[in-house]
Amino acid sequence: MRAERSTVRTLSAVMLAAVVGLAGCSAAPGEQAADTPDIAPVPVIDRATQPLQASPTITDPHGQRVSLPKAPERIVCLSGLCDDMLVELGMTPAGTSNPALLIHPALMGEQGKAVPAVQGSFGSEDIESIAALKPDLVIGLSGVHDSLRPAIEGFAPLWLTEPVNWQESVEYLRNLGSLTGRTEQAMAAETAFRAKLADAVQATRDSGQVRQKVVLMYGSAESIGVDTSDSLKGDLLAQLFTYPFPARGADVETASNYSVEELLAKQPDVALVYSLLFSPEDRTLSAQLAENPVWKQIPAVQGQQVHEVHAKLFGSGRGTRSMAAIIDASLKLVPAPR
Repeated sequence: MRAERSTVRTLSAVMLAAVVGLAGCSAAPGEQAADTPDIAPVPVIDRATQPLQASPTITDPHGQRVSLPKAPERIVCLSGLCDDMLVELGMTPAGTSNPALLIHPALMGEQGKAVPAVQGSFGSEDIESIAALKPDLVIGLSGVHDSLRPAIEGFAPLWLTEPVNWQESVEYLRNLGSLTGRTEQAMAAETAFRAKLADAVQATRDSGQVRQKVVLMYGSAESIGVDTSDSLKGDLLAQLFTYPFPARGADVETASNYSVEELLAKQPDVALVYSLLFSPEDRTLSAQLAENPVWKQIPAVQGQQVHEVHAKLFGSGRGTRSMAAIIDASLKLVPAPR
Protein backbone atom coordinates (compact mmCIF):
# COMPACT_ATOMS: atom_id res chain seq x y z
CA MET A 1 0.00 0.00 0.00
CA ARG A 2 1.94 2.98 -0.15
CA ALA A 3 0.39 3.63 3.28
CA GLU A 4 3.69 4.18 5.01
CA ARG A 5 4.52 6.90 2.53
CA SER A 6 0.96 8.25 2.79
CA THR A 7 1.23 8.32 6.58
CA VAL A 8 4.53 10.15 6.36
CA ARG A 9 3.00 12.81 4.19
CA THR A 10 -0.24 13.20 6.16
CA LEU A 11 1.32 13.08 9.63
CA SER A 12 4.83 14.41 9.00
CA ALA A 13 6.11 11.14 10.39
CA VAL A 14 6.84 7.97 8.60
CA MET A 15 5.25 4.62 8.99
CA LEU A 16 3.47 2.17 6.82
CA ALA A 17 2.70 0.18 4.04
CA ALA A 18 1.45 -2.95 1.99
CA VAL A 19 0.31 -7.23 2.28
CA VAL A 20 -1.69 -9.76 0.47
CA GLY A 21 -3.24 -11.62 -2.40
CA LEU A 22 -3.85 -15.29 -1.81
CA ALA A 23 -3.06 -18.70 -3.16
CA GLY A 24 -3.49 -22.41 -1.28
CA CYS A 25 -6.01 -25.08 -0.46
CA SER A 26 -9.00 -24.17 1.67
CA ALA A 27 -11.92 -24.33 -0.71
CA ALA A 28 -12.76 -24.44 -4.36
CA PRO A 29 -11.93 -21.35 -6.44
CA GLY A 30 -14.87 -19.03 -6.85
CA GLU A 31 -16.82 -20.48 -3.91
CA GLN A 32 -18.67 -17.71 -2.06
CA ALA A 33 -18.35 -17.56 1.71
CA ALA A 34 -21.74 -15.88 2.12
CA ASP A 35 -24.44 -14.22 0.06
CA THR A 36 -22.93 -10.79 0.56
CA PRO A 37 -21.58 -8.81 -2.39
CA ASP A 38 -18.63 -7.47 -0.35
CA ILE A 39 -17.31 -10.95 0.41
CA ALA A 40 -14.73 -12.13 -2.10
CA PRO A 41 -14.51 -15.74 -3.32
CA VAL A 42 -12.69 -18.05 -0.93
CA PRO A 43 -8.98 -17.68 -1.75
CA VAL A 44 -7.13 -20.83 -2.72
CA ILE A 45 -3.87 -20.91 -0.79
CA ASP A 46 -1.09 -23.09 -2.07
CA ARG A 47 0.63 -24.67 0.91
CA ALA A 48 3.51 -25.99 -1.20
CA THR A 49 6.96 -24.36 -1.06
CA GLN A 50 9.14 -24.54 -4.14
CA PRO A 51 12.84 -25.51 -3.94
CA LEU A 52 15.31 -22.69 -3.36
CA GLN A 53 18.97 -22.42 -4.28
CA ALA A 54 21.70 -20.21 -2.86
CA SER A 55 22.86 -17.53 -5.28
CA PRO A 56 24.90 -14.30 -5.10
CA THR A 57 22.46 -12.72 -7.59
CA ILE A 58 18.69 -12.41 -7.39
CA THR A 59 15.91 -10.52 -9.14
CA ASP A 60 13.29 -9.28 -6.68
CA PRO A 61 9.49 -9.12 -7.16
CA HIS A 62 9.73 -5.63 -8.65
CA GLY A 63 12.44 -6.58 -11.14
CA GLN A 64 15.38 -5.11 -9.22
CA ARG A 65 18.58 -7.12 -9.65
CA VAL A 66 20.81 -7.51 -6.61
CA SER A 67 24.27 -9.00 -7.01
CA LEU A 68 26.74 -9.34 -4.14
CA PRO A 69 30.36 -10.53 -4.12
CA LYS A 70 29.69 -12.86 -1.17
CA ALA A 71 26.89 -13.87 1.19
CA PRO A 72 26.07 -10.85 3.40
CA GLU A 73 26.59 -11.26 7.13
CA ARG A 74 26.18 -7.73 8.47
CA ILE A 75 22.84 -6.39 7.26
CA VAL A 76 21.46 -3.05 8.44
CA CYS A 77 17.66 -2.79 8.36
CA LEU A 78 15.91 0.45 7.50
CA SER A 79 12.52 -1.23 6.99
CA GLY A 80 10.42 -3.63 9.03
CA LEU A 81 10.51 -6.24 6.25
CA CYS A 82 14.27 -6.51 6.65
CA ASP A 83 14.15 -7.09 10.42
CA ASP A 84 11.44 -9.71 9.94
CA MET A 85 13.31 -11.58 7.21
CA LEU A 86 16.56 -11.71 9.16
CA VAL A 87 14.83 -13.15 12.21
CA GLU A 88 13.14 -15.77 10.01
CA LEU A 89 16.55 -16.71 8.60
CA GLY A 90 18.08 -17.04 12.06
CA MET A 91 20.13 -13.87 11.72
CA THR A 92 20.39 -10.70 13.80
CA PRO A 93 20.38 -7.25 12.18
CA ALA A 94 23.66 -5.36 12.47
CA GLY A 95 21.45 -2.33 13.14
CA THR A 96 17.81 -1.30 12.81
CA SER A 97 15.73 1.83 12.41
CA ASN A 98 12.68 -0.06 13.73
CA PRO A 99 13.69 -1.09 17.27
CA ALA A 100 10.09 -1.00 18.53
CA LEU A 101 9.13 -3.62 15.95
CA LEU A 102 12.22 -5.74 16.48
CA ILE A 103 11.47 -6.16 20.21
CA HIS A 104 7.91 -7.32 19.52
CA PRO A 105 7.50 -10.93 20.75
CA ALA A 106 6.78 -12.04 17.17
CA LEU A 107 10.33 -11.06 16.22
CA MET A 108 13.18 -10.93 18.78
CA GLY A 109 11.46 -9.88 21.98
CA GLU A 110 13.75 -8.59 24.73
CA GLN A 111 16.81 -9.83 22.85
CA GLY A 112 16.12 -7.20 20.21
CA LYS A 113 17.14 -4.48 22.67
CA ALA A 114 20.78 -5.46 22.11
CA VAL A 115 20.60 -4.54 18.42
CA PRO A 116 22.04 -1.05 17.74
CA ALA A 117 19.43 1.51 16.69
CA VAL A 118 20.22 3.56 13.60
CA GLN A 119 20.15 7.26 14.43
CA GLY A 120 17.85 9.72 12.71
CA SER A 121 14.18 9.58 11.77
CA PHE A 122 12.62 7.00 9.49
CA GLY A 123 13.37 7.97 5.90
CA SER A 124 16.07 10.37 7.04
CA GLU A 125 18.42 8.01 8.84
CA ASP A 126 21.86 9.30 9.74
CA ILE A 127 24.34 8.08 7.13
CA GLU A 128 27.30 8.09 9.51
CA SER A 129 25.30 5.99 11.96
CA ILE A 130 24.67 3.41 9.24
CA ALA A 131 28.29 3.42 8.02
CA ALA A 132 29.58 2.94 11.58
CA LEU A 133 27.83 -0.42 11.68
CA LYS A 134 30.05 -1.63 8.82
CA PRO A 135 27.27 -3.31 6.81
CA ASP A 136 27.82 -5.45 3.74
CA LEU A 137 24.16 -4.87 2.78
CA VAL A 138 21.56 -2.25 3.70
CA ILE A 139 17.85 -2.95 3.12
CA GLY A 140 15.37 -0.09 3.00
CA LEU A 141 11.90 0.82 1.76
CA SER A 142 11.28 1.81 -1.84
CA GLY A 143 9.84 5.30 -2.15
CA VAL A 144 11.20 6.27 1.27
CA HIS A 145 14.94 5.62 1.22
CA ASP A 146 15.65 6.34 -2.45
CA SER A 147 17.33 9.65 -1.66
CA LEU A 148 19.84 7.88 0.62
CA ARG A 149 21.16 5.67 -2.18
CA PRO A 150 24.10 7.85 -3.34
CA ALA A 151 25.47 8.20 0.19
CA ILE A 152 24.90 4.61 1.34
CA GLU A 153 26.28 3.04 -1.81
CA GLY A 154 29.55 4.75 -1.04
CA PHE A 155 30.16 1.99 1.54
CA ALA A 156 27.52 -0.76 1.03
CA PRO A 157 24.91 -2.00 -1.48
CA LEU A 158 21.39 -0.67 -0.88
CA TRP A 159 18.40 -2.90 -1.65
CA LEU A 160 15.06 -1.11 -1.65
CA THR A 161 12.01 -3.32 -1.10
CA GLU A 162 8.26 -2.85 -0.94
CA PRO A 163 5.91 -5.86 -0.96
CA VAL A 164 2.38 -5.05 -2.09
CA ASN A 165 0.92 -8.45 -1.15
CA TRP A 166 1.86 -11.48 0.88
CA GLN A 167 3.22 -13.33 -2.13
CA GLU A 168 5.76 -10.58 -2.74
CA SER A 169 6.73 -10.57 0.92
CA VAL A 170 7.41 -14.31 0.69
CA GLU A 171 9.39 -13.78 -2.51
CA TYR A 172 11.58 -11.18 -0.82
CA LEU A 173 12.24 -13.70 1.95
CA ARG A 174 13.24 -16.28 -0.64
CA ASN A 175 15.49 -13.69 -2.31
CA LEU A 176 17.32 -12.97 0.94
CA GLY A 177 17.51 -16.69 1.71
CA SER A 178 19.32 -17.16 -1.60
CA LEU A 179 21.69 -14.25 -1.04
CA THR A 180 22.64 -15.37 2.47
CA GLY A 181 22.75 -19.08 1.64
CA ARG A 182 20.07 -19.75 4.28
CA THR A 183 17.74 -21.51 1.90
CA GLU A 184 16.44 -24.13 4.34
CA GLN A 185 15.46 -21.48 6.85
CA ALA A 186 13.70 -19.44 4.17
CA MET A 187 11.76 -22.45 2.91
CA ALA A 188 10.75 -23.49 6.44
CA ALA A 189 9.49 -19.97 7.20
CA GLU A 190 7.55 -19.83 3.94
CA THR A 191 5.94 -23.22 4.57
CA ALA A 192 4.89 -22.18 8.09
CA PHE A 193 3.35 -18.93 6.86
CA ARG A 194 1.46 -20.57 4.01
CA ALA A 195 -0.03 -23.04 6.49
CA LYS A 196 -0.91 -20.24 8.92
CA LEU A 197 -2.72 -18.28 6.22
CA ALA A 198 -4.54 -21.29 4.79
CA ASP A 199 -5.73 -22.35 8.24
CA ALA A 200 -6.87 -18.80 9.07
CA VAL A 201 -8.86 -18.47 5.85
CA GLN A 202 -10.66 -21.71 6.63
CA ALA A 203 -11.20 -20.72 10.27
CA THR A 204 -12.95 -17.44 9.38
CA ARG A 205 -15.27 -19.30 7.02
CA ASP A 206 -16.05 -21.97 9.61
CA SER A 207 -16.74 -19.40 12.36
CA GLY A 208 -18.61 -16.90 10.20
CA GLN A 209 -16.06 -14.18 11.01
CA VAL A 210 -15.66 -13.64 7.27
CA ARG A 211 -19.06 -11.87 7.32
CA GLN A 212 -17.77 -9.16 9.67
CA LYS A 213 -16.86 -5.89 7.97
CA VAL A 214 -13.41 -4.85 9.19
CA VAL A 215 -11.33 -1.71 8.68
CA LEU A 216 -7.67 -1.12 9.58
CA MET A 217 -7.04 2.59 10.08
CA TYR A 218 -4.45 5.08 11.30
CA GLY A 219 -3.65 8.80 11.24
CA SER A 220 -5.40 11.63 13.03
CA ALA A 221 -8.95 12.90 13.35
CA GLU A 222 -8.11 15.55 10.73
CA SER A 223 -6.52 13.06 8.33
CA ILE A 224 -7.74 9.48 8.64
CA GLY A 225 -5.83 6.85 6.71
CA VAL A 226 -7.10 3.39 5.85
CA ASP A 227 -5.04 0.39 4.81
CA THR A 228 -6.99 -0.16 1.61
CA SER A 229 -7.58 -3.52 -0.02
CA ASP A 230 -4.80 -2.56 -2.45
CA SER A 231 -2.28 -2.45 0.38
CA LEU A 232 -0.30 -5.21 2.05
CA LYS A 233 -2.24 -5.44 5.30
CA GLY A 234 -5.58 -4.39 3.86
CA ASP A 235 -5.35 -7.17 1.30
CA LEU A 236 -4.30 -9.64 4.01
CA LEU A 237 -7.34 -8.79 6.12
CA ALA A 238 -9.54 -9.00 3.03
CA GLN A 239 -8.71 -12.69 2.80
CA LEU A 240 -10.06 -13.28 6.30
CA PHE A 241 -12.96 -10.87 6.68
CA THR A 242 -15.24 -8.63 4.62
CA TYR A 243 -13.09 -5.63 3.72
CA PRO A 244 -14.91 -3.07 1.51
CA PHE A 245 -12.20 -0.41 1.52
CA PRO A 246 -10.66 0.01 -1.94
CA ALA A 247 -8.10 2.68 -2.74
CA ARG A 248 -9.77 6.00 -3.48
CA GLY A 249 -8.28 6.66 -6.90
CA ALA A 250 -4.73 6.34 -8.21
CA ASP A 251 -3.25 9.41 -6.49
CA VAL A 252 -0.81 8.13 -3.83
CA GLU A 253 -1.37 11.29 -1.80
CA THR A 254 -5.10 10.67 -1.30
CA ALA A 255 -5.77 7.02 -2.18
CA SER A 256 -5.84 5.92 1.47
CA ASN A 257 -7.69 8.93 2.89
CA TYR A 258 -11.21 8.29 4.19
CA SER A 259 -13.49 10.79 5.91
CA VAL A 260 -15.57 9.80 8.93
CA GLU A 261 -18.65 10.08 6.70
CA GLU A 262 -17.12 7.65 4.21
CA LEU A 263 -16.32 5.23 7.01
CA LEU A 264 -19.92 5.42 8.19
CA ALA A 265 -21.17 4.68 4.68
CA LYS A 266 -19.13 1.44 4.66
CA GLN A 267 -20.65 0.34 8.01
CA PRO A 268 -17.64 -1.52 9.49
CA ASP A 269 -18.47 -3.90 12.33
CA VAL A 270 -14.89 -3.87 13.68
CA ALA A 271 -12.27 -1.11 13.55
CA LEU A 272 -8.62 -1.98 14.15
CA VAL A 273 -6.70 1.22 14.87
CA TYR A 274 -2.98 1.81 15.10
CA SER A 275 -2.17 5.22 16.49
CA LEU A 276 1.07 6.98 15.68
CA LEU A 277 2.07 8.54 18.99
CA PHE A 278 5.15 10.73 19.22
CA SER A 279 4.87 12.04 22.79
CA PRO A 280 3.13 11.03 26.03
CA GLU A 281 0.64 13.84 25.46
CA ASP A 282 -0.54 12.48 22.12
CA ARG A 283 -3.99 10.90 22.11
CA THR A 284 -4.87 7.72 20.26
CA LEU A 285 -6.87 8.08 17.07
CA SER A 286 -9.92 6.44 18.62
CA ALA A 287 -9.76 8.90 21.53
CA GLN A 288 -9.53 11.82 19.10
CA LEU A 289 -12.67 10.60 17.34
CA ALA A 290 -14.60 9.66 20.48
CA GLU A 291 -16.83 12.75 20.56
CA ASN A 292 -17.39 12.97 16.82
CA PRO A 293 -21.17 12.52 16.26
CA VAL A 294 -20.70 10.76 12.92
CA TRP A 295 -18.08 8.40 14.37
CA LYS A 296 -20.54 7.47 17.13
CA GLN A 297 -22.97 6.14 14.49
CA ILE A 298 -20.53 3.60 13.06
CA PRO A 299 -21.51 0.01 13.96
CA ALA A 300 -18.01 -0.77 15.29
CA VAL A 301 -18.29 2.14 17.74
CA GLN A 302 -21.82 1.33 18.79
CA GLY A 303 -20.88 -2.32 19.29
CA GLN A 304 -17.71 -1.45 21.26
CA GLN A 305 -15.56 -3.12 18.63
CA VAL A 306 -12.94 -0.41 18.17
CA HIS A 307 -9.55 -1.86 19.09
CA GLU A 308 -6.23 -0.05 19.38
CA VAL A 309 -3.55 -2.44 18.09
CA HIS A 310 0.26 -2.51 18.19
CA ALA A 311 1.29 0.44 16.02
CA LYS A 312 4.64 -0.89 14.84
CA LEU A 313 3.40 -4.40 14.14
CA PHE A 314 0.37 -3.29 12.14
CA GLY A 315 2.08 -0.24 10.68
CA SER A 316 5.62 -1.38 9.85
CA GLY A 317 5.39 -5.17 9.90
CA ARG A 318 5.73 -6.53 6.36
CA GLY A 319 7.37 -9.93 6.74
CA THR A 320 6.00 -13.39 7.38
CA ARG A 321 6.45 -13.23 11.17
CA SER A 322 4.67 -9.90 11.40
CA MET A 323 1.87 -11.04 9.10
CA ALA A 324 1.39 -14.21 11.13
CA ALA A 325 1.13 -12.12 14.32
CA ILE A 326 -1.37 -9.79 12.63
CA ILE A 327 -3.46 -12.80 11.62
CA ASP A 328 -3.44 -14.14 15.19
CA ALA A 329 -4.32 -10.76 16.72
CA SER A 330 -7.10 -10.12 14.20
CA LEU A 331 -8.71 -13.52 14.72
CA LYS A 332 -8.89 -12.78 18.45
CA LEU A 333 -10.28 -9.26 18.06
CA VAL A 334 -12.89 -9.86 15.37
CA PRO A 335 -15.85 -11.70 16.93
CA ALA A 336 -18.03 -14.20 15.11
CA PRO A 337 -21.36 -12.63 14.18
CA ARG A 338 -24.25 -13.37 16.50
